[in-house]
Amino acid sequence: MEYIRLGRSGLSVSRLVLGTMNFGSQTSETDSHAVMDRAHEQGVTMFDTADAYGGRPGEGVTESIIGKWFATGGGRREKTVLATKVYQSTGQGPNDGGLSALHIRRAVEGSLKRLRTDYIDLYQMHHIDRNTPWDEIWEAFGVLHRQGKVLYFGSSNFAGWHIAQAQEAARSRHFLGLVSEQAIYNLMSRWAELEVLPAARHYGLGVIPYSPLHGGVLSGVLRKQREGGAVRSGSGVWAAAFAERRASVEEYEKLCADLGEDPAHVGLAWLLAQDGVTGPVIGPRTVEQVDGSIRALGITLDEGTLARLDEIFPAPAPNGAKPAPEAYAW
Repeated sequence: MEYIRLGRSGLSVSRLVLGTMNFGSQTSETDSHAVMDRAHEQGVTMFDTADAYGGRPGEGVTESIIGKWFATGGGRREKTVLATKVYQSTGQGPNDGGLSALHIRRAVEGSLKRLRTDYIDLYQMHHIDRNTPWDEIWEAFGVLHRQGKVLYFGSSNFAGWHIAQAQEAARSRHFLGLVSEQAIYNLMSRWAELEVLPAARHYGLGVIPYSPLHGGVLSGVLRKQREGGAVRSGSGVWAAAFAERRASVEEYEKLCADLGEDPAHVGLAWLLAQDGVTGPVIGPRTVEQVDGSIRALGITLDEGTLARLDEIFPAPAPNGAKPAPEAYAW
């Protein structure tokens, strides 16, 4: 396993992040515990979750599964950089969601109880809250920091200008502010390169890409279809993305075959090669999938391969070929 600082902070994290969204919905508690054990065995130290995960809104099912795993001892909590999120609705009341000081206080207490820990390493805003002023948010977070309940703060699904707003407001309060942004980012969805990644680099945030394989579309979907295997991207938005860009996926899988590598591993390796990326969030449902993801760390994509991937899945380039955000400054 490789390790890297999380943005400009002094916190070291693994270059692969264990995503736990499947725990409690697609993966049983027993299997979830096995996945977390194997992640630790492979050197994965950063675990990402949210109070909304688990398939039953308001119950924090996934956090509870992780908390039970921590409670089994063996230094599991101490070896884990624990990240969870706040914003989503946790009940039916008018203050049971968002980023008000009241909801933040209630949400963090609920997460700490379910996770069976007295502190959270990285507390992430799951979405922007356009109805709550930044002074209120940072004041509430400052209280949690002084109480020792949260060590670092991050964002998720923020636009570049949201990151700027957050950081400038934190600076005015002499507060460290955000150290990370969790964004959807992969070869098929490169919109984050327009402003989110430049903003994150400017302010010293580590970028944690989620959906690194675009819902399974980049995991070798065509090969799996030929082999008669289960295809995760067979429905919903992922199916539409596959249908729209089937020709590109065909070229991608051919390139991966020429490299002698699994498409899923190449997709992760490409993210690991991007400037500012801390580590992609992997979402294994089995122990075997944990082991498979580790292979990405051993893949070095040369300049020719990176250029070919840019041809297959071009980066968004408004106003010509200049890289963003300078592309707008004509």
